[in-house]
Amino acid sequence: MGTVTDMDKKSKQDQPVSMHGGRTGGHSGAVSGSGMDRRVEKKKTPWKKVGIAAVAVAAVGFLGMLVMDASSGRTFKVNESRIVVSDVSEGVFEDFIPVRGRVTPLKTVFLDAIEGGRVERILVEDGAMLKAGDLIVELSNTTLQLEVTRNEAAVTEQLNNMRTIELQLEQNRLQHKRNLVEINYEIRRLTRQAERERELAATGAVAQSKLDDTEDSLQYFKNKLAVTLESQATDARMQDSQLAFLKSAGERLEQNLEFSRKNLDNLNVRAPVDGKLSGFNVEIGQSIDRGGRLGQIDDPDDYKLAANIDEFYLGRVDLGQTATFERGGESYQMEVTKIYPQVNNGQFEVDFEFVGEQPTGIRRGQTIQTKLTLGDAATATLIPNGAFFQDTGGNWVFVVTPEGDQAVKRSVRLGRRNSRYIEVLEGLEVGEKVITSPYTSFVEMDRLKLGGE
Repeated sequence: MGTVTDMDKKSKQDQPVSMHGGRTGGHSGAVSGSGMDRRVEKKKTPWKKVGIAAVAVAAVGFLGMLVMDASSGRTFKVNESRIVVSDVSEGVFEDFIPVRGRVTPLKTVFLDAIEGGRVERILVEDGAMLKAGDLIVELSNTTLQLEVTRNEAAVTEQLNNMRTIELQLEQNRLQHKRNLVEINYEIRRLTRQAERERELAATGAVAQSKLDDTEDSLQYFKNKLAVTLESQATDARMQDSQLAFLKSAGERLEQNLEFSRKNLDNLNVRAPVDGKLSGFNVEIGQSIDRGGRLGQIDDPDDYKLAANIDEFYLGRVDLGQTATFERGGESYQMEVTKIYPQVNNGQFEVDFEFVGEQPTGIRRGQTIQTKLTLGDAATATLIPNGAFFQDTGGNWVFVVTPEGDQAVKRSVRLGRRNSRYIEVLEGLEVGEKVITSPYTSFVEMDRLKLGGE
């Protein structure tokens, strides 16, 4: 028999295997040991099972987080070095707020052009010290000058007319007097004549008709006297009333004439009070409108403080409240003298005046830091004032647990606050610790885990 080669072995291995475990071939025969050799294929990785396992792990983790959130709320890990932890303490709360004000003159008089015109001459410069009545600038106004001239002519004409009426009334009064003199003369003459004629008529020396004519003439003048006296009384009453009216009208006309001349004099702008001229910026030849602002005159020695305060304190600031200002180691007192009701950009304006002596060396426009006292000092539970207040509105804070590794959200009730402290009314105890730095990054959280990097 020949030797079986490797090719033969390979051909035998490639033959199909029968249902009984043997190999089929071109002829039947006993199965040799070489029929036990077969190829073992490598098993593939079960990726499907790995994915199912990962989903299961994630689901368990999510359920764990839900259980944790249900028990402790939303949690955020915070680097302890990036927050500020402050103690809740007991102390004296001073109810004040810091106020930064601007130095302004205590009294200011605005310098306006009563009559408009063209600038002809400037006699002072901005910043000059003036006395009341000092000439500042001269204006010219041709229209006003012509108007004043026309007014003077009209007033003079009216005054002349009234003088004529007064003269006529006086002549009428004198005429009544002349009439009375003549009537009285005739009455006395006719009375004597009638007495003589009665005596002669008794002896027949005078005819009765002549006596009757004399007595009729006497009666006529007596009646005329009565009428004249009544007319004179009526004219006197009317004359007195008319003369009083004419006198009042004449005085008004003279006042109008004086006002017209004064308007012309207003073209010469003068200082109304003593003080320092400021804001004065005009040039020769410049046209100034009527009522135009030329500048202002400030009190050079006395000052006040104008400050803007947050509208949050609008209901707590009142007239007469005191403020303190320290300069050069000395303390100066001020008080609120005026509160402006208008609120602009969330602030309202307040004026402070110095009580007693005011500091030396301050100038207009300088800013000064003061403390405005809103109420009396009292013992209270305190926490330092911090930026957290803007994030929570003072309704809650993060309180550090006794272990120091966590901070829990807690509702509180806070009261008054100043630049340093906030008054605690409810929710915190002395000795506890709270976070007073900003809550911007974790304002929606319920619990903070404190730790390092």
